[in-house]
Amino acid sequence: MDRQPGLSVRVKLTLSYAGFLMVAGGLLLAAVWVFLTRVPHVGLLLQPDYQYSVLRDFAPIAAVVLAFLLVFGLLGGWILAGRMLDPLTRITRATRMAANGSLSHRIDLEGRSDEFHELADAFDAMLTRLEAHVAEQQRFAANASHELRTPLAISKTLLDVARTDPSADTGELIDRLHAVNTRAIGLTEALLLLSRADQRSFAREPVDVSLLAEEATETLLPLAEKHRVTVETGGAVGHTLGSPALLLQLAMNLVHNAIVHNLPEQGTVWVDTSVRPETVVLTVENTGEKLTPQLVSTLTEPFQRGTERLHTDHAGVGLGLAIVKTITHAHDGTLTLTPRPAGGIRITVELPAMHR
Repeated sequence: MDRQPGLSVRVKLTLSYAGFLMVAGGLLLAAVWVFLTRVPHVGLLLQPDYQYSVLRDFAPIAAVVLAFLLVFGLLGGWILAGRMLDPLTRITRATRMAANGSLSHRIDLEGRSDEFHELADAFDAMLTRLEAHVAEQQRFAANASHELRTPLAISKTLLDVARTDPSADTGELIDRLHAVNTRAIGLTEALLLLSRADQRSFAREPVDVSLLAEEATETLLPLAEKHRVTVETGGAVGHTLGSPALLLQLAMNLVHNAIVHNLPEQGTVWVDTSVRPETVVLTVENTGEKLTPQLVSTLTEPFQRGTERLHTDHAGVGLGLAIVKTITHAHDGTLTLTPRPAGGIRITVELPAMHR
């Protein structure tokens, strides 16, 4: 935004300090003048022109004092204003560096707490969050580009082979292209869902988490039967404010992952909802391979597939738990992943409870 040039804050403060000092000095000199003229002093009573004598002797001194106060006010005000505005100068410099793309710079203002220190600390915290967010977005964009390039490259290879080999099996080619295209569409839809949840561009309404968990379980029951996984459900009714579609997607992803990332046969999935004083809790846990806490902590990263899930024929797109994490945070909730000692994982989603 273009603005007309004007006086700097430092100059304004300097003039304010000097002006205040001049007014205070003038008032003090006026008080002295009144005192000298209204209260005659011994030794001056016999003089016929007493007030003129006082004025003659007092005026030069008053002029010198006012001149001194003016110089002292300007010089002292300039120094004081500079010291007072130094934190603001550092904050402005950091803001310009951030605007130019340098998010690693921090103000790190020393000293005791005051308004400037609170502003600097808040700005540093904002830069830290912004830097982490930008780094995550860059990593996500790079991973998304790689993941989307893979099915496109496979499709191109299949088409090149079909063009150079007219005798190739057309039915097999169509089936493989269909599978690759289905995976690319699934990845694109997951990316759009992740972006929508991350931007919190959804309306909130009362949602019964237990009903969503039940709907997700019933929908995925054929998949559980295919993988010979037993699904056990239970829990209490719990309401929260949020998007029914997004929260259903959250429950679907949790139950889906628990089913396909399980034992090769005779695995179990437990789906439970509970209500606490301030939160509604959805817990999904399963049997499976033993996982380390270090591996579990990375499973919510986009395109993270952990141990590649050797016991499942569903490769997925690596966004299931990343979507769960984003939807949970968009609803002001918390997501906790804990490895089970006997194998598998316990995932807990806590959402703010809606008091009816």
